[in-house]
Amino acid sequence: MSAIPSVTLNNGVAMPLLGFGVFQIPDAEACERSVSEALRVGYRLIDTAASYGNEAAVGNAIKQAGVARAEVFITTKLWIQDAGEERAKAAFERSMQRLQLEYLDLYLIHQPVGDVYGSWRAMEQLYREGRIRAIGVSNFQPDRIMDLILHNQVVPAVNQIECHPFNQQIETQQFLLDNKVQIESWGPLARGQDNIFENEVLRSIAGTYQKTVAQVILRWLTQRGVVAIPKSVRPERIAENFNVFDFDLRPEDMEAIGTLDTKAGFVDRRDPARVKWLSELRRST
Repeated sequence: MSAIPSVTLNNGVAMPLLGFGVFQIPDAEACERSVSEALRVGYRLIDTAASYGNEAAVGNAIKQAGVARAEVFITTKLWIQDAGEERAKAAFERSMQRLQLEYLDLYLIHQPVGDVYGSWRAMEQLYREGRIRAIGVSNFQPDRIMDLILHNQVVPAVNQIECHPFNQQIETQQFLLDNKVQIESWGPLARGQDNIFENEVLRSIAGTYQKTVAQVILRWLTQRGVVAIPKSVRPERIAENFNVFDFDLRPEDMEAIGTLDTKAGFVDRRDPARVKWLSELRRST
């Protein structure tokens, strides 16, 4: 297996360019088994969230893996019901207990809803105390990122957003790059939607390199400097997704994949109805 390169965040912290995500693996046994396999294969970035309901399983897998803590980059996220300065601090402590950690590598505000500023103040304090090595956000549009940068002391280190061949985020990536915020892709394989694994352009490129479509997509992202966190519960897929740094896509291949961009995401995060739904979800939890 090839080694995973890293990116350097705006505070000097190194973050692996490829990681393992655990979204929609709520079953504790399956999650723990998958994370254990990912660590065995060589992944060193593990991404979870309070709302996934599997932080404890992730923590168990990491504890039992026999990998030095300093070698694993662990991310979790603050959910909407815990937005606000005091609530965020308490939520962070609960996440740390479930993960069985002394410090966290990256803490993200999961959604740009609720008392984001209060949450950020709490995260800045935890960062200054050394409890978190880097802080950032997820699902924030460029205007919300700029607002956060202008009115706070710590610039977000990462923005984790939907990014895949059908929603490539080219302009957003440039904005983030200009403002020293690392782009990270959730849903890098487009959740398997729109027959992405049967796409003729991607299949043709995959055939050229004797790779799978998934491997081509992950190499396309990482070659762009986008951190990617694919998910799988199947050992063969976990290993396959890891093995993407032994080839480079040619410029013409990158351009061909560029033609697939529809600029459309799974959901419109600026839709007032969605914001209302998320806010009501916050009040009901």
